[in-house]
Amino acid sequence: MPPTRSAVLAAGLAGALAAAVAGVAATPATAQAGAYAATATATVFAPNPVQQLGLQDLADAKDADRPEFGPAYTKVTLTDLDGSGTLTGRYVRVKSSTGAAAKAVGGAFPAYHRDVDQFEQVMGYHWVTTAQHYIQSLGFGSTLRPVNQRQIELRINQYGGDNSFFRDDKANISLGKGGVDDGEDAEVIVHEYGHSVQDGQVPGFGTTLESGAIGEAFGDYLAVAVSSWATGVPARTDEACVADWDSVSYTSAPHCLRRLDGTKHYPEDVRGEVHADGEIWSRALWDIRRALGDRKASTLIIEAQFDFAPDTTFKAAAEATVAAARRLYGTSAASAATKAFADRGIL
Repeated sequence: MPPTRSAVLAAGLAGALAAAVAGVAATPATAQAGAYAATATATVFAPNPVQQLGLQDLADAKDADRPEFGPAYTKVTLTDLDGSGTLTGRYVRVKSSTGAAAKAVGGAFPAYHRDVDQFEQVMGYHWVTTAQHYIQSLGFGSTLRPVNQRQIELRINQYGGDNSFFRDDKANISLGKGGVDDGEDAEVIVHEYGHSVQDGQVPGFGTTLESGAIGEAFGDYLAVAVSSWATGVPARTDEACVADWDSVSYTSAPHCLRRLDGTKHYPEDVRGEVHADGEIWSRALWDIRRALGDRKASTLIIEAQFDFAPDTTFKAAAEATVAAARRLYGTSAASAATKAFADRGIL
């Protein structure tokens, strides 16, 4: 069985519920007026080597930095840093127990590669910050109310299995190290940040199977939306495929953790497992995005979540999403959202 990813072990849920980067010019660290105004250069995958290189035969090989990974390393500028030289910023503070903390020298982090733990530390910082920048680009925090503009703790390689999770009781994300280290795939990082987003909007979100499935689906949707926004729609892999690189350890090519464009239908395809059932909800979100475009779709999808209950049902959440579409963009957008959910059997 392939490994799964969970939001958090939420009380009441039986079992385990459990900007742009490419081509950014290198600039020296700066400390402008105000807190969290420092920047520093660093090296990341953008978003992962399978997407970037189109190579489905890449292998983890125990974190070996083989030559084929070379073209996937991308220089970026980390933003919103506190100026301490550590990976501490406005939206995330990185902690690792498996390697020394990454440290910037002279306004730049060393060009870490995947064979050292510091690479995942930099990846975690960059992609959480990028995800928050994406959300703000939609108007949240300016024309719309803020979404998850808090500093979370991101723990690298804290869990030995091939799994990652968000803990709402501590407001932190832990990234596992089984198989491909989860911190090497931006879409895994952003998926987990999606759980943080929903918890920031609705504390304790995801206490039932249906609400938990919505959480997993939104994490998958956000992962794809952010990676495409930051790096461009992938030309060498399928955009609807989530976490192409992380999934090489447990899937056959073409590698996908899950997909956003599946054909599952409610209720006959419900399996009582949040990741599997989430593919019903994520397909509806994907269809809204295809109908309205990324900006409108993501804006109304995120705005609607303010009206979710911690134990929301598919039907109630769909109704809230249609209402947000109508409120923000009018009847035609509401009709597109209604059709997306009706096509899945939810409305």
